[in-house]
Amino acid sequence: MFSVNSLHIGTPRDVVYAGDRKLKTSLYRNPVKGKVFLDLLGFEGDQVADPVNHGGRDKAVCGYPADHYPFWERELSREMTAPAFGENLTVSGLTEDQVHIGDIFRIGEAEIQCSQPRQPCHKLTKTFGLPKLASRIQSLGYCGYYFRVLKQGWVQVGMEVERIHYDKAEISVADAHYLMYRDKSDYENIKKLLNHPALSESWKAVLIRRLENRKL
Repeated sequence: MFSVNSLHIGTPRDVVYAGDRKLKTSLYRNPVKGKVFLDLLGFEGDQVADPVNHGGRDKAVCGYPADHYPFWERELSREMTAPAFGENLTVSGLTEDQVHIGDIFRIGEAEIQCSQPRQPCHKLTKTFGLPKLASRIQSLGYCGYYFRVLKQGWVQVGMEVERIHYDKAEISVADAHYLMYRDKSDYENIKKLLNHPALSESWKAVLIRRLENRKL
């Protein structure tokens, strides 16, 4: 059984890094124990700092597997507690190889659909003070995932995450991440991913450009 280990919401804040440089980020979200309403654009009270690359209908909810936290603690030699990766939902048992683009999950009253892998963000490297963290996430594929909201409703920590639709294309988040960052010339599978109706519009735009540039 999959479950919500923790649920987090937050608003943008200024963070100082590299001595005196500043950036605005919503990575520092706060855990919530009670019920939170999930609407089509995300959890009530949650905001993103960069609406161009985060949030919106296709990326309303960010999820990250709780399963990866022990690895990162060993890898980074530091204590890691959710939401270290800025996720809204820290989910137990759902790693990137088990979640497929188009899979639909029910959590409480809400229903969400996986739309794309979460792209490693430069803000992670800056807030952690680890310049190679984003590239390490890319190489491992421990990226997490984004969901769009199909049905609004109340969500709470401890609720079961029930898969109610297993996408027949069986393109896992791990597969999609690999095509985007590692095997960039596998055009046959890139086309297969691009044609998936549940894939986010932002990822479609990137893949379309990649195929167009191949013809130049």
